[in-house]
Amino acid sequence: MATILRDWSYRYQWLYDSISRLAALSVGGEARFRQLALQALTIHSDTQVLDLCCGSGQTTQFLVKISQNVTGLDASPKSLQRARLNVPEASYVEAFAEEMPFTDNLFDVVHISVALHEMQPQQLRKIIDEVYRVLKPGGIFTLVDFHAPTNPILWPGISLFLLLFETETAWQLLKTDLAGLLTETGFDVSKPILYAGGSLQVIQAKK
Repeated sequence: MATILRDWSYRYQWLYDSISRLAALSVGGEARFRQLALQALTIHSDTQVLDLCCGSGQTTQFLVKISQNVTGLDASPKSLQRARLNVPEASYVEAFAEEMPFTDNLFDVVHISVALHEMQPQQLRKIIDEVYRVLKPGGIFTLVDFHAPTNPILWPGISLFLLLFETETAWQLLKTDLAGLLTETGFDVSKPILYAGGSLQVIQAKK
């Protein structure tokens, strides 16, 4: 699935940014979208924060405003190069989310934004396990990603977007009970908060 537009969106930053801004209009703009998963969190200047699959630092730029200890992790050297230029206040690590090079119980908060839908089911479970491992007891895993729309009017638009820009894993996520997976791992999971007619979900889970 997906089309050449997906490849172009990752190859050309201006195209990726344009698509992100357009998609974020459904929740009031990109700045609000990037902070959806950060709402109601208590983050201080000394809070250890991991921005998982940080990309070019789209959400990292907001995290560094509230914490002086932000680490961005991504498997793409090109994305990390952009992130270092865009948000030099954070530190960065090149690694896969399912094999994080961190010690146990290191972070107070782990954040991930619209990246879990890129993962195969086995990867998804490994990533959740890894997040649980690197979080301190009482730490919070917060995420925003796709959700099957609760408003049927949105299905055609969501389907077209996924067809043009995403792969089969995005469709799989729409059928996945993320909150259930987190609970199975041992997290205390809050009820998902839905946005954009139910097409986006925010989940905050406590270790």
